[in-house]
Amino acid sequence: MAILHGNWIPQHQGGYLFIWGETWRPQTSLVEAGTIEGILSHPLAMGQGELVSFLRSHKLDLDTSAPASKGKGKGDTRWTRHAIASPTGIVADKPTYPIYSPKVSEEINDLYLYPWEVEGLCLNATDAIKFLQALPLSSFKASDAYVGGEMRFWAQVCRWSLDLLARGKFLPGVYRDEIGAIACWQPLLDSAVDRERLEKFAQQMPAACRTYQDGSELYDCPFLDLPAAPDKLLLAFLSSTIDAQVRAWGNSTPPTTATPVREWLQALSKVSDNLVQATGEAVGRLETALQNWTAAVQDYIVVSPSQGLGQNLYRTCFAIYPPASGETNWRLEYFLQAADDTEFLISASRIWNHTTAELVHQGRKISHPQETFLKGLGLAARLFAPIEPSLRERRPQSCLLTPLQAYEFIKAAAWRLKDSGLGVILPPSLASQEGWANRLGLKIQAQTPSTKKNERLGLQSLLNFKWELSIGGQTLSKAEFDRLVAQNTPLVEINGEWVELRAQDVRAAQAFFASRKEQMELSLEDALRLSTGDTQTIEKLPVVSFEASGTLEELLSNLTNNRSIEPIIPASFKGTLRPYQERGVGWLSFLEQWGLGACLADDMGLGKSVEFIAFMLNLQEQEALEAPVLLIAPTSVLGNWEREVKKFGPTIKTLVHHGDKRAKGKALAKAVKDKNLVITSYPLVFRDAKDLQSITWQGVVLDEAQNIKNPDAKQSKAVRELPTQFRIALTGTPVENRLSELWSIMDFLNPGYLGQRQFFQRRFGIPIEKYGDGESLKTLRSLVQPFILRRLKTDKEIIQDLPEKQEMTVFCPLAVEQASLYQKIVEESLAEIESAEGIKRKGMILALITKLKQICNHPVLFKEKSETEKTGIGSQQSGKLQRLDEMLEEMIAEGDRALIFTQFAEWGKLLKPHLEKQLEQEVLFLYGSTAKKQREEMIDRFQNDPEAPKIFILSLKAGGVGLNLTRATHVFHFDRWWNPAVENQATDRVFRIGQTRNVQVHKFVCTGTLEEKIHDLIESKKALAEQVVGAGENWLTELDTDQLRNLLLLDRSSVIDEEANG
Repeated sequence: MAILHGNWIPQHQGGYLFIWGETWRPQTSLVEAGTIEGILSHPLAMGQGELVSFLRSHKLDLDTSAPASKGKGKGDTRWTRHAIASPTGIVADKPTYPIYSPKVSEEINDLYLYPWEVEGLCLNATDAIKFLQALPLSSFKASDAYVGGEMRFWAQVCRWSLDLLARGKFLPGVYRDEIGAIACWQPLLDSAVDRERLEKFAQQMPAACRTYQDGSELYDCPFLDLPAAPDKLLLAFLSSTIDAQVRAWGNSTPPTTATPVREWLQALSKVSDNLVQATGEAVGRLETALQNWTAAVQDYIVVSPSQGLGQNLYRTCFAIYPPASGETNWRLEYFLQAADDTEFLISASRIWNHTTAELVHQGRKISHPQETFLKGLGLAARLFAPIEPSLRERRPQSCLLTPLQAYEFIKAAAWRLKDSGLGVILPPSLASQEGWANRLGLKIQAQTPSTKKNERLGLQSLLNFKWELSIGGQTLSKAEFDRLVAQNTPLVEINGEWVELRAQDVRAAQAFFASRKEQMELSLEDALRLSTGDTQTIEKLPVVSFEASGTLEELLSNLTNNRSIEPIIPASFKGTLRPYQERGVGWLSFLEQWGLGACLADDMGLGKSVEFIAFMLNLQEQEALEAPVLLIAPTSVLGNWEREVKKFGPTIKTLVHHGDKRAKGKALAKAVKDKNLVITSYPLVFRDAKDLQSITWQGVVLDEAQNIKNPDAKQSKAVRELPTQFRIALTGTPVENRLSELWSIMDFLNPGYLGQRQFFQRRFGIPIEKYGDGESLKTLRSLVQPFILRRLKTDKEIIQDLPEKQEMTVFCPLAVEQASLYQKIVEESLAEIESAEGIKRKGMILALITKLKQICNHPVLFKEKSETEKTGIGSQQSGKLQRLDEMLEEMIAEGDRALIFTQFAEWGKLLKPHLEKQLEQEVLFLYGSTAKKQREEMIDRFQNDPEAPKIFILSLKAGGVGLNLTRATHVFHFDRWWNPAVENQATDRVFRIGQTRNVQVHKFVCTGTLEEKIHDLIESKKALAEQVVGAGENWLTELDTDQLRNLLLLDRSSVIDEEANG
């Protein structure tokens, strides 16, 4: 995948946004064509055509036909070349190759900044704003990963520029440069919020933003420093974009006034000509007038694109103090405060008593302290009127405020003063505008009610609790509350601290006392939200304090810290659980005891199915299995589940509800009565909804739970309507593309917990996905974390529990068309084989086995080629292909890569376009006819390109030996060679020296066919089988016809019938 780069390039008047594209290419020798005075063209930079196509593919189409002129007219879009300092490998003081930007973090040794030339587009300020607004702010979705770090940064800064415009944070001004007086609209950063934003953006600016070189710097030395200071680059961007936007909005005829004001106003309103047509003397008078007008905010104005902010080290500060004992008025005192240290204060009396131009205080020098102090007082008086009378005094130091004036200052004026660059100090108990700790509200103490043995609670279970009214940490009786209200003041003193008594809280409390206090209910869901810090109200009163005791405290503690839950190892489990699996079983059991839905979201290959089987065995051992549990899975894995349960939990009584002979109605209810586990498919949950919903299940479990990611799908609705005591979701990808998928799974597990879908989208979906809102993401994570257990293969404690290579057999059913074709070929061929002898017979048997293996892959291999080219191949016609699609989607979502081996090159040619369409990404394919150069490029790309295709199909003969493909962590043997040596050689393309991660090997087998029977034979007599089968399939030719028939005949119970898929 290509990366979009760019940066703001400042100039003496304005500047432009320069954008260019980078794409991975194989490391070949550098081509010096197109170099300018020794600077090499960046070999990974896109050309004009590539960049245009790339922008269009992401709906960022621009007018790229404009000439590369120097004009700055509206809509001026032009091609130009620019030098950037890029991380480069250096050998013997010479550049070798620029590092592809996504790999820079991996290449930490022997890297230097070296100049490379790139070609790209220049966008003036107006077009730059439009372009940056179109870029995604969040990197949450994989589809947005094409935006480089520096471009995403400028898109964020662009939003700040627009915010300044919306808040009117700009002033008209004029400055002089070498061509004359320039009229401009200047950013006004007088707000503390904006100053903090400037500092924060400067700290967060990607280093790449500072590597775009000025022409004069290119030839000074081969290794370059970062040229531009972050704050100056930011201010240059703000100056240019704000000036351009205001001009675009205010392009109207100015009033007829005397020169030079008229000329200045005309220059301010023109889009392309900002030169003031006036004499030097007239411009001087204009400058003086503007400076006097903006004197109070002069240190916060960006005068010109090439200048920074004024060095405003000190500001006037206002501290408010509560009334002394027996008094009612508050005192507002004036200070001078250091902008970089809020605790550095100089009292007004000290300022007035020091008459010289420089004051030294605590080792710091303050120039013209009285002027700075008075300037701030004048500004503050315009923003908060009660200050104005004190300015009539010769040496103003403070003023008195009535309780209502004090409340106005705290609630409104303090913010206005801060927004204008002044300092404010409030009492600690009144300073925080966030959180409800000091508000009037409810203090709740809760515990779980007593329950009968084996009785499960749930999110809607009601708790035992007691409530009290509280404010400022002080519990209030009804009489105490009435006395506070009688004071008729918004600020009240509690235990020596002043707190706000909000009118809406008082009304809510009065209504609460009058009508609803005895009817109040508190559910486990409410308690969980309160324990995670999610702000809640009950009857419009905020809950300011929440305490849990007894088993409820234990529950909430364990939910927020699942490490404290005891691991479980069922005695009847046939096998060995890894430590993290034991913890998973304990976690599932803990949530089930409380009737809470659980999502086990471990990475693919970590054994979610084994953990669930052990969980079922634990229920069985605890005599807690009182009704059947319904397991819903994709049709392609029903056989796998049946085998896994028999292998690891043989005591679990299991029924597979599938096929045209499945029980229905009363027969189904009778059939499941004595079962512990019923396994069915997603299509049948909808098709047999009435029958399945008539049964009360102890639990409903979803395997591959992403199948209900669309809550409007019929099968998703049918799943939600199943009656049950507990619910479990198994998935390696709780979120694939959108947060709504997480909502769908969580709403199945714990209905209503995340609110209605529309509310969830407004509260979390849009803020996180569209705007990258970190606070919303943090809140959502705290809400869902108790119900999702996710372990990754890369976790340190997981890696040490895993073997270096895991081999897994994936059992897949046949589709109906496959089964019919398979049976037909077997019957026809056996009749011919029975009458043949010698070499001819052996040849016929080998040909038959090849045909059957092809059928097990896909029946399309027996269709006319022209028909296949028109229609492509469908997953529904092949159980193997269905399962491969599902596993690859999960694997890609986890960020892994895979090799797919097949012995049929023709199948690889069909599989490649199918997977590209299914997965919406490129797939590589290497087979015997692949040219040597193309073969080497594919291998180099797969191994070294960070954005290379994640899937690589190889024919067993062409790719089974001699290749190093350690970038993959999954190996799929789609069809079997039945020769362990050959299959192991293929696997060793990944599992070899240089592999730093655990490798998973997936061997596909079609159930009910010769593939399953040969697999079982090998597994039952492995040592002997490796000797017998070591030569491949030749041993099959020695079987007599009856033995061959038993091996080849189809078990039709393993077929995916059409009705089941309906």
